[in-house]
Amino acid sequence: MSHLISCQDLNKSLDTVEDLVVIDCRFDLTAPALGLTQYLADHIPGAHYLHLNDDLSGPIIANQTGRHPLPSQKVLSRKLGQMGIQRGTQVVAYDQNQGAFAARLWWLLRWLGHDTVQVLNGGYDDWRAHEHPITHDLPAPQPAPFVSQPPLTRIMQQPDWNKPTNQLIDVRDPARFRGDHEPIDPIAGHIPGAMNLPFLDNLESGRFKDAAILAKQFAKAGLADAQTLVCYCGSGVTATQMILALLEAGYPEPALYPGSWSEWILDPAHLAALSDATR
Repeated sequence: MSHLISCQDLNKSLDTVEDLVVIDCRFDLTAPALGLTQYLADHIPGAHYLHLNDDLSGPIIANQTGRHPLPSQKVLSRKLGQMGIQRGTQVVAYDQNQGAFAARLWWLLRWLGHDTVQVLNGGYDDWRAHEHPITHDLPAPQPAPFVSQPPLTRIMQQPDWNKPTNQLIDVRDPARFRGDHEPIDPIAGHIPGAMNLPFLDNLESGRFKDAAILAKQFAKAGLADAQTLVCYCGSGVTATQMILALLEAGYPEPALYPGSWSEWILDPAHLAALSDATR
């Protein structure tokens, strides 16, 4: 099963798939309340809402965690159960158009061992562009017992990065990778040894590129199947979009560095690898 679903297929599934839960993950890092406001105004019929900071992340611990720590599995499992998700439930996550916030939920569900989850390709923008139905009505809660299973994902922390078979991938934009500017975190640059593959390059007109095109794109960048790929970003969110794209392209399950850049820079011993122009 693809990790993506088209708007057309989701629209059909709303009427034909009985055990289906749709979750709106729209969010704006610069305006954290905007996503919920947008959801309350209109959303896909039957969709619930999960907030990146409040639901898809755990508490920030000063000088220890990045900006979006992984949530408690117990707490997240309870929230998912309250939305009617149980083993076998088909879950579809969507955001505005770039897939990163939806991919965070997709990754978290797979972290909890739930494999029937997809991201809406093109997001809410594509849904509206195709004039599929929308509503402002809120879904009635239908709780179900969500029980986590062994994870389908991989997590890797710093001690494992130095193996020659590992390749660290920074998915932020090139300017942030080079250290030309840093709009969010206090230090600019990237983790030594990382290569830059911007997550936005996986998209065309707001939708993921075809799997064959992604495969050629990654091969051209020098990625090999034999490598263990480790993805990071600013805080462990957009890196999940890259993991999804790599899986669509046929690569083995990449690992996520959950704390990413915002956690890595908390260690005084770490020196950012800046370009010569910014030293």
